[in-house]
Order: sequence, then structure tokens, then C-alpha cells
Amino acid sequence: MVSSAWQKSSYSGANDECVEVRTVDGMVEFRESDDGEVIVRTAPAKFARFLQAAKAGEFDHHAS
Repeated sequence: MVSSAWQKSSYSGANDECVEVRTVDGMVEFRESDDGEVIVRTAPAKFARFLQAAKAGEFDHHAS
């Protein structure tokens, strides 16, 4: 990812309830699209590990 513009998944379509992501100064930032004031900033490697864990279902028990 080389753009500093906010991007959201194409799976979101016109829905505004999604997570947006961008890169700034070599870091990854993400936020919830309907509450853009809270931004989480992390290193690219840590974000990649988070995505791998989410894809593997490691956080599924939180979805109730």
C-alpha cells in the first residue's frame, strides 16, 4: 500500500460501516468509517499479523 488516501474493502460496497486503512510515514493507520475520529496506528508487520489472525478466525469468539 503506497497511498495515504483512506481505502475500504470492495466488499463494503456502499455500506459505511467498515474499516478504512491507509499508510502514513511508513506506518499503517486504520479507523472505523462511521467514527473517523479514532485512528489506530501500527507498524506494517504488526498489521499484517493482525490480518492473518483475523483471516484464521482467531477473533471469531468476539462476534456474538
